[in-house]
Amino acid sequence: MRDAQKQVKPPVAQKIPKKLEIHGDLRIDNYYWLNERENPEVIKYLEEENAFYDEMSSHTTKFQEDLFEEMKSRIKEEDESVPYRKNGFYYITRFKTGQQYPIYARKKGNLEAPEELIVDVNEMADGHDYYALTGLNISSDNRIAAFGVDTLSRRQYDLRFKDLETMELYPEEIKNTTGNSAWANDNRTVFYTRKDPVTLRSDRIYRHTLGTDPSEDILIYEEDDETFWTFVYKSKSNRYIIIGSYSTLTTEYRFLDADDPEGDFSLVQERERGLEYSIAHFQDHFYVHTNKDEAKNFKLMKTPVDKTGKENWVEVIAHRKDTLLEDISIFKEFIVLEERNNGLNKIRIRKWDNSEDFYLPFEEETYSASVYNNPEFDTHLIRYSYNSLTTPNSVIDFDVNSKTKDVKKEQEVLGDKFKKENYRSERIWADTRDGKKVAISMVYHKDTKPGKDTPLLLYGYGSYGSIVRDRFSSVRLSLLDRGFIYAIAHVRGGEYLGRSWYEDGKMFNKKNTFNDFVDSASHLIDQGYTSADHLYAEGGSAGGLLVGAVINMNPELFNGVIAAVPFVDVVTTMLDESIPLTTGEFDEWGNPKQKESYDYMLSYSPYDNLEAKEYPNLLVTTGLHDSQVQYFEPAKWVAKLRDMKTDNNKLLLYTNMDTGHGGASGRFDALKEVARDYAFLLDLEGITN
Repeated sequence: MRDAQKQVKPPVAQKIPKKLEIHGDLRIDNYYWLNERENPEVIKYLEEENAFYDEMSSHTTKFQEDLFEEMKSRIKEEDESVPYRKNGFYYITRFKTGQQYPIYARKKGNLEAPEELIVDVNEMADGHDYYALTGLNISSDNRIAAFGVDTLSRRQYDLRFKDLETMELYPEEIKNTTGNSAWANDNRTVFYTRKDPVTLRSDRIYRHTLGTDPSEDILIYEEDDETFWTFVYKSKSNRYIIIGSYSTLTTEYRFLDADDPEGDFSLVQERERGLEYSIAHFQDHFYVHTNKDEAKNFKLMKTPVDKTGKENWVEVIAHRKDTLLEDISIFKEFIVLEERNNGLNKIRIRKWDNSEDFYLPFEEETYSASVYNNPEFDTHLIRYSYNSLTTPNSVIDFDVNSKTKDVKKEQEVLGDKFKKENYRSERIWADTRDGKKVAISMVYHKDTKPGKDTPLLLYGYGSYGSIVRDRFSSVRLSLLDRGFIYAIAHVRGGEYLGRSWYEDGKMFNKKNTFNDFVDSASHLIDQGYTSADHLYAEGGSAGGLLVGAVINMNPELFNGVIAAVPFVDVVTTMLDESIPLTTGEFDEWGNPKQKESYDYMLSYSPYDNLEAKEYPNLLVTTGLHDSQVQYFEPAKWVAKLRDMKTDNNKLLLYTNMDTGHGGASGRFDALKEVARDYAFLLDLEGITN
């Protein structure tokens, strides 16, 4: 047996059998009742689990505090962003010493001008346990700020407006929005998206006139298909208001002249299942980023603004089997393409007159680079960010004409312990059981020697095509400096190796994601980087599904696992269309109302496949107000694990009673959550300082 738990009795959730039957298959869920959010017995159980966590972790309390202070000490508390220019103003985000939240400000004309406050989120957050501000958006006359506020962590934002001349808030408060908005050019009309109050699906676009009662707002567009979500934004050219609708496999766009906010939207190309596209405006054309004609890795096309149907699309950048076209940014004299080849992202610049076409040079073995905050259209500078597992993030301006770069800011890591040259990063490739190769990115201190006694934390996600980027983390140094190797398995289900890498890890290929992670773990052990006694896994949300499935398959590979807001009750959740996200994700996981999908999903669902056997040490975290993975999934999973597992290893559930999917909102409170997770891992290694 691994480290035994203290002789403290864990909570025991009451068993209330619930019959769940479909396709002639009967499941008994003894813990279904835990989804009753308003039931005092549910809250009591969660609080008992928190008390058990506190008791079982009490010996690490001081260590957690020390880790928090250590992480905090590396952060420059008095800090500000690199200013960016938009519509005659320089915009700045600042943090003050000791404050949790940002201050948004601007300067008119030049950086020597007096600073004008937009919003101080610290003042607004006073008295709230959770506070998130999103979608800050300034009208084109530079006078009115729109922004969304969430004080519950359910991602249901109240849209507010502030007069930046009088500094007064407008009286109207528009409830249950995404927090984002699009200003028409009259500076008084705003388009925004509302959510279904039950499923939280963003399904309606409204038009609001500043200073009027929101109950009088005009419904502009409603997305009736429950598998689609909708959103609205303004083109970078400021010419059009654009409405987008999307599902996992299909998109559709409409546009309206921003000078005519009461006009009718025009359809770009009607939805066709499997056809994905997005649009960017330049001169008399829309540039279309699309997978049309089986362009799995996407290509770039263009079409006249007055002839937008797909029959008018003309190729600009061809599809390439070995290169994923991730995104585009349009400027007056050139276009910037963000591409990914062999797992590494690249930034390509192409002049409109075809006089130049080149890539920015990057030299590290693995890194992350992306075009960053370029609202200006008529400029010869592009701003991008660059970092790697060993290199702190830099914000860089590249001059397209002179081919020179200006590092505007490099993330400061305070203290005298961090030196980039003290850390090593590498990328290795693991062979999988079906002949594929999975990239594993790693970072560790130069004094750490990989071996069977070396602790290694393996992170994975593997869903929605999302790519876990090889980024620097000053917080992670607290693990690296104590001898841990940190590794990322770029498993199928993400787009690390292109669109096919994603498609080979979803729907009826989902088990490839889990197999890739297991094979990556086995490879790290076989190659002598670590051993099963010192290997740990971490995943959150869909990554929590990953680690949940993996420990059912091969629990013997891991000494400990952190599962954050884990999506572990796959079948039951996807059968309930009232739960947020469900209907929009049938093309990701499958629709279990169809027997073939039901059978496949049931075969890997972590909750349904728990067995009476030994499991690794587990820390499971969730938030009571989580709108994406409801708190009851991890709660049920832990309750069932307690009843079934045969070991004495740690099983801890911590529920943040004030937050949701993203955890704490303040920058320092978020560090406390990381300190909790790291203390769990380090304690298992016997490291206490």
